[in-house]
Amino acid sequence: MNPIRSLAALAAVSTLAACNTYSPPDPTALANPEMLRVLTAYQGLGAQPVQTLSVAQARSQPTMGDAAGSVATQMGIPTRQPVSQISDITIQGAAGPLNARVYNPKVAAGPAPVILYFHGGGWVTGNLDTYDASDRELAKGTGAIVVSVQYRLGPENRFPAAHDDANAAYSWLLQNAASMGGDPQKIALAGESAGGNMAIDTAIWARDNHLQAPVHQLLIYPVAGVDLNTTSYGETLRAVPLNRLAIQWYVANYTNDPAELQDARLNVIGAADLRGLPPTTIISAQIDPLRSEGEALAKKLQSLGVNVEQRTYSGVTHEFFGMGNVVPQAKQAEEFAFARLTTSFTQPPAPIPTPRYRGYRRPQS
Repeated sequence: MNPIRSLAALAAVSTLAACNTYSPPDPTALANPEMLRVLTAYQGLGAQPVQTLSVAQARSQPTMGDAAGSVATQMGIPTRQPVSQISDITIQGAAGPLNARVYNPKVAAGPAPVILYFHGGGWVTGNLDTYDASDRELAKGTGAIVVSVQYRLGPENRFPAAHDDANAAYSWLLQNAASMGGDPQKIALAGESAGGNMAIDTAIWARDNHLQAPVHQLLIYPVAGVDLNTTSYGETLRAVPLNRLAIQWYVANYTNDPAELQDARLNVIGAADLRGLPPTTIISAQIDPLRSEGEALAKKLQSLGVNVEQRTYSGVTHEFFGMGNVVPQAKQAEEFAFARLTTSFTQPPAPIPTPRYRGYRRPQS
């Protein structure tokens, strides 16, 4: 679909909503009781629709992680998964140093597998603290060292700054995994939302640049397409915390021009060469505008011979991953991810086919 047309359609929806001539269904009714409790806490903390805020306001307002922590406190249970060792480091990004956080579960006598993790936030919000719960769960559940990267954000650093930082972080980790007790032959990629988009782009970039392939990619409700008129977009016009209008806000604050949505790094389903990618796990939420594109991505990967498994969890929203202590479906999704990652960590990586030039950037020499 033409991305400019998609944005125009979104603008039309916004206008109708503003005039009170269009009243889309409220998908909150589909939320299970545990998810609804988190959503209620989220709104109780004062969170506002991101599209109504400035960038500074959006970055400082309460998060879904805060809401899940509030619910855990009310239930009298731990708010975070304990991890043996956590340290903040600096790594090399595409344009300079980047902050990163290392989660080391200390469960292996020898070198441990490593997960390079990219947080969500539409390339505009989010930081190392926002997705701390997911990193802790991944480290504890897989026994892997998790390296979470604070890549550059828009609008200060627009497309493709975040994507370039993700690629640079993977290159850095290939050279430095051993120094942190990791096994450089067992590096996986993981990301949520915009981070899931960067994870698959990094796997493609590694293939095209003749680098060692990641052994797995965990894509949690990834941004994978530019069609704003999918089934899930239509079903979630009033969804919290993510809906069409929020996506429009994020895209406007990261891209330089709507035409950039034609780039294969953003329009993954429509423009990227997905052949020869590593084993892939895709986790989707029922009440999420990104659900349809996650499901479509899985079908396309499968048609190209990629080892892929995708699951959609009912009754939950975008951002549910990492809430396993308070939302049962999140716990199920986390355990599914752990099992898939662990399988890839214990098997030799499959050979990667000869790289193919994707048309929008040349492989490094």
